[in-house]
Amino acid sequence: MEITEENLRTLSNYLNQTLSPDPTVRRPSEKFLVSVEGNKNYPILLLQLINNEAIDLTVRVAGAVNFKNYVKRNWSVEEGGQDKIHVEDREKVKALIVDSMLVAPALIQKQLSDAVSIIGKSDFPSKWPGLMQNMVEKFSTGDFHIINGILHTAHSIFKRYRYEFKAQALWEEIKFVLDTFAKPLTDLLVATHNLTATHANNPDALRIIYSSLLLICKIFYSLNFQDLPEFFEDNMNTWMPLFHSLLTTDVPCLASDNDNEPGLLEQLRSQICFNLGLYAQKYDEEFRPFLPEFVTDIWNLLVSTGLQAKYDLLVSNALQFLSTVAERDHYRNLFQDPNVLSNICEKVIIPNVNFREIDEELFEDNPEEYMRRDIEGADVDTRRRAACDLVKVLAQHFDEQVSQIFSQFVLAMLNEYSIDNNKWRQKDTALYIVTCLAERGSTTKHGVTKTCAMVSLDEFAKSHILPELEKDVNILPVIKADTIKYLIKFRSVLPPQILIASLQNVIRHIVADNIVVRSYAACTIEKLLVVRHDTVLLISEQTLTPLAGDLLKSLFHSLTLRGSEENEYTMKAIMRSFSTLQEGVVPYLAELLPTLTEKLAAVSRNPTKPHFNHYLFETITLSIRIVCKKNPGAVVNFEEALFPIFQTILQQDIQEFVPYVMQVLSLMLELHPDISPAYIALYPCLLAPGLWERPSNVRALAQLLRAYVRNADATQFQTTVKVDGLLGVFQKLIATRSNDHEGFNLIQCMMECCPNHELEPFMKQIFLLLFQRLSSSKTTKYVKGILVFFCFYILKYGANNFIEIVDSIQPMMFAMIVDRLFIPDAQKISGKIERKIAIAGLAKLLSESKHLKENMYLQYWNVLTKVLINLLELPVDETINPEEDFIVDVENMPGYEGTYNKLIYANKIEHDPVKALSNFAVSDTLYHSLSQQQVAHLKSVLQ
Repeated sequence: MEITEENLRTLSNYLNQTLSPDPTVRRPSEKFLVSVEGNKNYPILLLQLINNEAIDLTVRVAGAVNFKNYVKRNWSVEEGGQDKIHVEDREKVKALIVDSMLVAPALIQKQLSDAVSIIGKSDFPSKWPGLMQNMVEKFSTGDFHIINGILHTAHSIFKRYRYEFKAQALWEEIKFVLDTFAKPLTDLLVATHNLTATHANNPDALRIIYSSLLLICKIFYSLNFQDLPEFFEDNMNTWMPLFHSLLTTDVPCLASDNDNEPGLLEQLRSQICFNLGLYAQKYDEEFRPFLPEFVTDIWNLLVSTGLQAKYDLLVSNALQFLSTVAERDHYRNLFQDPNVLSNICEKVIIPNVNFREIDEELFEDNPEEYMRRDIEGADVDTRRRAACDLVKVLAQHFDEQVSQIFSQFVLAMLNEYSIDNNKWRQKDTALYIVTCLAERGSTTKHGVTKTCAMVSLDEFAKSHILPELEKDVNILPVIKADTIKYLIKFRSVLPPQILIASLQNVIRHIVADNIVVRSYAACTIEKLLVVRHDTVLLISEQTLTPLAGDLLKSLFHSLTLRGSEENEYTMKAIMRSFSTLQEGVVPYLAELLPTLTEKLAAVSRNPTKPHFNHYLFETITLSIRIVCKKNPGAVVNFEEALFPIFQTILQQDIQEFVPYVMQVLSLMLELHPDISPAYIALYPCLLAPGLWERPSNVRALAQLLRAYVRNADATQFQTTVKVDGLLGVFQKLIATRSNDHEGFNLIQCMMECCPNHELEPFMKQIFLLLFQRLSSSKTTKYVKGILVFFCFYILKYGANNFIEIVDSIQPMMFAMIVDRLFIPDAQKISGKIERKIAIAGLAKLLSESKHLKENMYLQYWNVLTKVLINLLELPVDETINPEEDFIVDVENMPGYEGTYNKLIYANKIEHDPVKALSNFAVSDTLYHSLSQQQVAHLKSVLQ
């Protein structure tokens, strides 16, 4: 791809078309851009377009987003994978991108910052050693536009230090950065802070200066997160006084005049509180001399800061700092005075848990965001959550005093509400405080699991929760949401009779006018259906069946209400209700299934709610399982309803749904006695390379191919499900670290199901491919997979056959396999079925192999017997090779797309091939080598 004006115009036109709301215009353009991104000079052309001020800014921003995604998909290359970026392009990008950052508008700068961060994660510092020095040199320009661009770049690179796992390579990188960057950053802080006095009367200059100070403070946090660097420890007397000055100096011209958006001053103070919280939490001893002054600073800040939303993050970080300090036993004296505790509760905590007008606006106008914060745990940066955390910390040290103080406020607020329901905000605050006080431990799965003995949750529920649920579902929606949330929160600790008694009233609220109320009601149903008390489900099929009609009618009606057409809580409750009712749902399915398929057709036209879509597919697959459990032939009815929708999804390549469709197809295919014509017609499309290029498709496609293999008859293996095509897929899967396990699953399925004469001619080539990958890219996961494959092969084709085929590749290779794989790594095999295969395979090898009874391999009989005994007796060895480059975070895997989600109900119960293949007699010699307990374990495996 030449760098010409014509190509620049062409690229600009395609980028412009990707912004079209019309999918018939947008999708072809997106596909074209993906198709040409492997061309040489493509990223350079993109950068030129991004920097070209003559091109419309919207198109340039689209180009910046495209560039970032291009880098994300292609820069890091998995071992054994294809590098789609030319070497010259890589070097040119690194040479150009920093300077592009310096001149880019803010919207573009953010995208390029992310791109720099991605490149830096892969190349910095070893492949990009000059980056730091290049950046530091630009500090001396004195041009704050350039300086801020450099600080943005540094922040984008260093912020990953906040979440990276500790490792030697990470320490070395941080040390390299500190040696180059820490002193210039400190000097820049001092010089920039001095400029605040010089330009005190120049608001425009102050905005630029404080923007730099904010970025410096963010970089400080990143560089100090992993450990306290020696440089910053030695220079705390420089940094901390400046933090104090910035925290206490008021600059009115920088304060935001928008009550909802924080200004530079609020952002800077918030970041400083964040930095101080880090030091208080992790570097307590070194920070101790400075702490009392900062406690005073932050207390004064809290009592003088308003309730406007622009201060929310500042107040949250300030409260978190106080929580961190209050957790330390040696600072308990700062809080133990009753007057101090009372002041904290009255002047800091209660004002910050009160339900403000802005919260009410969020409740009414943006219910999804309200729920995300309120019940999904996304409220970590909110005032309420921070105040609640402070309550919990204080209660740990001063439980009785804190409970007494708050009980007075709670009683007073509840009394006000009982006298005048218009004071519902008082009850909201009271409910929130009770929840904070009562909770002592919780999990996402179970809600609150440990409570405070001083709060009687069941009595409170009888007096203040259940009566609210008996009222009209549409009055005081905030209080209704609060009371329903109380049931969600304490579902694991409330008495069963209270939860069951509330069920009918909760169902009434599923069709409430308010979106939050009906969402919480659906969420409560879903949560209660999985609650167990003493290992027994709280609500069984028998308990739910009498309510099934009202429940299902309400849930499906809720999906027709405005704002809830794609409500994920409702869809999840439907899925869970089907799961609980099982065959009890069948009488309702004739009416409900058309609604589900119509909903699927509607959302497939524009997928926007991933969780809703997932639960919708789960519900459909669960329906197939329930109906076909007793009548497998009914799958035809589902295929008639679903195939037209699936065909549209596949033809239009709706990427979010393709993996789901593949999983549902695999479920329906497995319910057939053979492969029907519709699946035969589909099969050639499944082998198209393009489908396998998308990582999100791989697991679902592999699952579907295994369904074909299991269902094909001998004729279909010759005409449709051809072995050579499957082996091509196997070769592709086995070559990559991320998918090699799917390759093993596929080849083992083929070995089990394909006619021997179809597969045996290829077996030696299969072994060669496996050994090539072993020598080129050995990982613990791959070694475990190949060992299980060896044992599976022994079970299927015999012990002698295994040794002979291995030695046909290279003389005495069996000895190498034992010495280098079985002895050091067999104990690492994990998974119930995998270990059964390994144990059975080794037992057959030891019992049947003539080679282990002859001179050539005689010495290995005892060695392999010890390996078998270890598998029978010892736990899994979870160590990994120290030199192995594991990718821990799946979101950062090269080429990862977060669109594959496993459908639980589309997967069969784990298949156990040992039962079918362990038809051999264990030799007496082997039995005599084992203890009675080991013999009993081996027999249980082989049964």
